[in-house]
Amino acid sequence: MPPRRPTLVRLLERLSATAYDADDECVAIGERHCGKEFLNEYEEMRAFRDLRPAIFCAVHPFLGHDNAEVRDAALVAAIPLAEHPMLTAHRAELVGHARHLLATSTDRYNRDRVLNAMKAWGHDTSGLKNAADIAARERYTRLKAARDSRTGGYCEDPPF
Repeated sequence: MPPRRPTLVRLLERLSATAYDADDECVAIGERHCGKEFLNEYEEMRAFRDLRPAIFCAVHPFLGHDNAEVRDAALVAAIPLAEHPMLTAHRAELVGHARHLLATSTDRYNRDRVLNAMKAWGHDTSGLKNAADIAARERYTRLKAARDSRTGGYCEDPPF
């Protein structure tokens, strides 16, 4: 039986999943499918997005935790929270943590989240990628091209 993950890690991962479900990209997809009033009509998402600064303050101390799993989970949770306009100044600090994660972690999910965030924030990630990152990106590109060829490229995932 695999070792149990610390409860704190699981809680941060749950928070991270919720934060990514309410990030700017999900709002944009929702607005494309449901109109510009999407966020006004989705009270829960709007409330979560409004709470991002408070949630970030709760997650932030865990970026320096002794346990690497906790640190990494906190970073991945903090990234979508930092989209809030009041939190963009924290991105520089998060990039430092991201570089450390990329130097020490082999977790595919965490690495992808960190690399995507750094790229979105305008950082050159080419020197930070390892062979597994490059292979995963190439595989994703091939799968997306195959899916687009079947759907004509017009299909978009729903906003949930």
